[in-house]
Amino acid sequence: MNTPPVKTNLTMLTDFYEITMANGYFQNGYRDRIVYFDMFFRNIPDNGGFAIMAGVQEVAEYMKNLTFTEKDIDYLKSCKIFSEEFLQYLKDFHFCCDVWAVPEGVPIFPGEPILTVRGPVIQAQFVETMILLTINHGRSDLLSWRSDFRD
Repeated sequence: MNTPPVKTNLTMLTDFYEITMANGYFQNGYRDRIVYFDMFFRNIPDNGGFAIMAGVQEVAEYMKNLTFTEKDIDYLKSCKIFSEEFLQYLKDFHFCCDVWAVPEGVPIFPGEPILTVRGPVIQAQFVETMILLTINHGRSDLLSWRSDFRD
């Protein structure tokens, strides 16, 4: 019998710093300020010639399912550093940034933007860690190639 895959809420799989920064933006009136965050990488492992873009689907799923549960809110409340207004904002959170990315399977090169997030600063801040974990440290590094292979 086929059972549907269980969806795991990865919202709290982020640096605590991202949440405290978001609280700071919220408290200082930057909640709706539109920003652009670009992802680049500096070099290819083992002096390879290029990497292959990977992880875009995982990032898209993460963004689609980004929501704070009651358990998440209770934990953040227990930290005693977040305002009630910010916690309410998180309860009602809905990710609505625009995202552009190099498609899966396309060669990528150092110093070129491979993913751009445009939207309210708090939302863009929240997704930074997962983007880095999924694309930079997770998938694309595994798919690097040397451009000077010889027979």
